[in-house]
Amino acid sequence: MNYMKTAILLAAMTALFMGVGFLVGGQAGMLIALAVACAMNFWSYWGSDKAVLNMYGAEEVDQNSAPDLYQMTWDMAQRAGMPMPRLFIIHEDQPNAFATGRNPENAAVAVNTGLLNTLTREEVAGVVAHELAHIKNRDTLIMTITATLAGALSMLANFAAFSGGNNQNRNGFGVIGTIAMMILAPLAASIVQMAISRSREYEADKMGAEICGNPIWLASALAKIAGAHDRTVNNTAEHNPQTAHMFIINPLSGERMDNLFSTHPDTGNRIAALQQIAQAWGMAGQVGHGQSQPAPWGSNARRGGPWG
Repeated sequence: MNYMKTAILLAAMTALFMGVGFLVGGQAGMLIALAVACAMNFWSYWGSDKAVLNMYGAEEVDQNSAPDLYQMTWDMAQRAGMPMPRLFIIHEDQPNAFATGRNPENAAVAVNTGLLNTLTREEVAGVVAHELAHIKNRDTLIMTITATLAGALSMLANFAAFSGGNNQNRNGFGVIGTIAMMILAPLAASIVQMAISRSREYEADKMGAEICGNPIWLASALAKIAGAHDRTVNNTAEHNPQTAHMFIINPLSGERMDNLFSTHPDTGNRIAALQQIAQAWGMAGQVGHGQSQPAPWGSNARRGGPWG
């Protein structure tokens, strides 16, 4: 199913590229856009994960530089029956995390230092389990490709707006078409992102709870991350909004301003769903209760590492 989604996504993005290319340069521009789209699709499959990690300045860690975090991730990867992903730390105060990679054999999990400084060990385990679920479900390929192509499509649409279309299209229809494409192309890409992200977050929450063994750990993590969201701004995410759907919670400061176009389901609904799972499993516990101290790597993370 996810392979089919990927194929549909690539086809839709390619069509949008060709449409904008036609507005910029007519039939020749459409053919050039097709060639660029094919090259972008190929690059997105093989290299977009590295591009996103580089964009956020992610630093790879291992069992020597982050033994506790690495061991926790390794244990849960074994529990999930999947390979150990590469593990990265992002020096960012906002508590958040994401996963990327084209398949479980070539995947990575990246967590912000703000997450390690704020959450308990159990809550961090819940977040990592959620990201492992995305990898196991092979959501990361389509999410990473979406982020790459959505950004490229927005830039191409802006170029079309500034160029005003080719001479053949400089009539009433051409001007209107250019303006419409400038607005609709990024909007269409955003709709694809929203549909993919919203539909997969609940499933990743459910599987993440199974991987870590306690739905309340993830529910409590989501509550803390959402609570800290308004107090910390992720500047890199603000400048690259096309990557917002990759995170466990929308990192953008304007999330509440536009719930209709949010890349993520309502956090309260996600927490409620996890609490229902906990009740079905016969587990007691309330979100926000339990351990109040951050995980052991918290003090080291504040100093810049290591997180062990």
